[in-house]
Amino acid sequence: MNISDFHGSATALSVESSGRALTNATTHGVGRSTPLRVDAQRNLEHVLRAAREVFGELGYGAPMEDVARRARVGVGTVYRRFPSKDVLVRRIAEEETARLTEQARTALGQEEEPWQALSRFLRTSVASGAGRLLPPQVLRVGSAAEEAAEEAEGARVPHQRQAAEAPGLRVVGATRNSAEDEPSDDAGAGALLEVVGRLVHRAREAGELRADVTVADVLLVIATAAPALPDPAQQAAASTRLLDILLEGLRSRTV
Repeated sequence: MNISDFHGSATALSVESSGRALTNATTHGVGRSTPLRVDAQRNLEHVLRAAREVFGELGYGAPMEDVARRARVGVGTVYRRFPSKDVLVRRIAEEETARLTEQARTALGQEEEPWQALSRFLRTSVASGAGRLLPPQVLRVGSAAEEAAEEAEGARVPHQRQAAEAPGLRVVGATRNSAEDEPSDDAGAGALLEVVGRLVHRAREAGELRADVTVADVLLVIATAAPALPDPAQQAAASTRLLDILLEGLRSRTV
């Protein structure tokens, strides 16, 4: 073998060895990192699903430990993704508010009859369970109705004014009044109130909805008509029955 042949063989061997080393390093790197990314994504999905279930059943006051237990992960895993309970509550509330808003828009766009549109929205939202996860700031039950009515005077459109005047129930566009309030998304809550307000206004104008029914009442129906029962079939049956009764109460007596 001459010198040039030797150098050529050595170079080829060096390139081949380097290639194998790079391939092995890349493969090993992927082997180590990919499962971590997949596991992290899976854990996140488990935590979010568990949070929806736990908060839906027990309210937003449920502890993070309950969420971790339902997700079958350590509480440290939950806190690594959500550094505080407020952050997790915000995530769930925003997602469920957006889901309700989309359901209302779908009903508004696909149902020509006002009552059918409102009824479809209520049935869809109750079936999805999103009503149990309405942000606490969207619904306020208490003695603030007079204050809300005063705030409603001015440039508000009719359905917004009537929503604020619901007896004993205050609809707030996601504000924080105390340190105990969970954070919320102003834009998301505002969008929900706006589109539900259109559903209510159309049904009322058509004479199919009682004149005293407000946006607040409709949101209260969503939150009330979604009981959390251990048996899914019983839960669905109870939700349907309760919603039928509530819908009948919302309808105009002249229909």
